[in-house]
Amino acid sequence: MNILVVGATGTLGRQITRRALDEGHTVRCLVRSFKKAAFLKEWGAELVPGDLCKPETLAPALEGVTGVINAATTRATDSLSIQQVDWQGNVNLIQAAKLANVDRFIFFSILDAEKYPDVPLMEIKHCVEQFLAESGLNYTILRSCGFLQGLIGQYAIPILENQSVWVMGDTSPTAYMDTQDIAKFAVRALTVPETERRSFPVVGSRAWGAYEIIRLCERLSGRTARVSRMPIGLLRAVRRTTRFFEWTWNVSDRLAFAEVVASGKPLTASMDETYRVFGIDSSETTTLEDYMQDYFGRILKKLKELEYEQPKAKKQSDKKRTYPRF
Repeated sequence: MNILVVGATGTLGRQITRRALDEGHTVRCLVRSFKKAAFLKEWGAELVPGDLCKPETLAPALEGVTGVINAATTRATDSLSIQQVDWQGNVNLIQAAKLANVDRFIFFSILDAEKYPDVPLMEIKHCVEQFLAESGLNYTILRSCGFLQGLIGQYAIPILENQSVWVMGDTSPTAYMDTQDIAKFAVRALTVPETERRSFPVVGSRAWGAYEIIRLCERLSGRTARVSRMPIGLLRAVRRTTRFFEWTWNVSDRLAFAEVVASGKPLTASMDETYRVFGIDSSETTTLEDYMQDYFGRILKKLKELEYEQPKAKKQSDKKRTYPRF
């Protein structure tokens, strides 16, 4: 199948690109910067210039494409807003895909998006779901709630570096999933007819609370975490402040997502139907424990190697100073 991947340089998008190529699909990636996307070309993907917010660039990118996987979303640091990218950009892409007679369209939403109408990102994701359902395209919506990859910067690295791990109130337990596993579902959806015009959760085997993850990281690293609590009231105050300035609106909208995390309601769902329809064995999915064990195992091994190399290098340096070469 000829696939266009949108958001291919992101954490999830690059895994989708890699998976699709490994399974023998012809992959085209819509990119704004060829320099930042050079690694995708090295993998074997075709790079085409385009921007979700510039509809005129989408038609050329979609020529000859039979399937679209859209993993694009705005970041808090982006100059464009959630409204521009996650709403108008998605509308542009869906309309262009419809005109190009694309056979399959895969869209990533967020689990329980319809339950948080006051959270901009959730409301927009829900609206895009509805727009896509009414578009006439053969779509599949995959609803995730968190990536295992994000836990490294949030928990693992601060603990290893003896920095504060910030926890916000009674955080909602979340069923995180490895982006490599999510990519597997996305690529499989292209060729499984039973997934057409349906939505599926793509979440981990169980929901983990913040303190459970911290205790796991402590056990695997052999170090004690420095935990700092972030009052939800403070985040709300920061959000109100950032709404005063146009260049921080995106930050404000992202901070609103804190309301979801601080609700205390678990972000999880049964995956029984998803595994059955997609024909994927649940035992093949990476668990949070395995992911963290692998990460800390590699990092601690590297640290031991560095600790061994440093005295060795110092001895060699001292030897050079003792016996200078003339």
